[in-house]
Amino acid sequence: MENSIKLLIANESPEYQQENTHVFEENGFCVSYTEKDGSSLLKAVETQQPAAVLAPIFMPGLDAVGVLNSLQEHHPTKLPTFVVESNFTSPTLEREVLSAGAAYLAVQPYETVQLARRIRQLLTMENPTVPCQETLEIQVTEILHQIGVPAHIKGYHYLRDSIIMAVENPDIINAVTKQLYPGVAKKYGTTPSRVERAIRHAIEVAWDRGDVDILNSYFGYTIHNTRGKPTNSEFIAMISDRLRLHMKNAG
Repeated sequence: MENSIKLLIANESPEYQQENTHVFEENGFCVSYTEKDGSSLLKAVETQQPAAVLAPIFMPGLDAVGVLNSLQEHHPTKLPTFVVESNFTSPTLEREVLSAGAAYLAVQPYETVQLARRIRQLLTMENPTVPCQETLEIQVTEILHQIGVPAHIKGYHYLRDSIIMAVENPDIINAVTKQLYPGVAKKYGTTPSRVERAIRHAIEVAWDRGDVDILNSYFGYTIHNTRGKPTNSEFIAMISDRLRLHMKNAG
């Protein structure tokens, strides 16, 4: 998945950037940062024209509502999906933030991965230029997280792309060695055998650390007999079939 969705974050802290950048990137964002300052943020939004913005409610210069009001006044048709974060909430604060044009009020503390997924969902709902492919990627990402595949290992990325390929082309599951692995390998500049091993390792890790109830909901017949974890092709086929059925029913 290419990181093509521009996300601007008002937080110059090196610690924050080190801890969170990779999480947003794994969810499809191209992240840039600016100072936690309303005037600097306003200038950065106008210059960079991001698809989404994450900013604290209170900042020097202008607070988040002030930034939103200025953007509404000068660029009413180009407002990015704006997420405001706060360490407290109240009906009055939420009403003020949303009335100013924010899409969401994120209350700290929160899990960054959950916020990243939420921003993706907001973009999908609000922005018609975000294609349906983005919705599929969100769904696959959420399933892999539920199952317990760690996002930092290579097999996670290979699995995600493999499942998406199988949803879009069901016949590819019958040509895993000849088509699927080579296709993923080409994208990441590696070899089909390394893709196969990395996916197998990712499944093993999920089987060791994943939630049994979640695994059972996806792979019930597999974990209730002596065969153990599913093969790579079984794993990809089960998830892609489930997603395809869900998309068909939703349509």
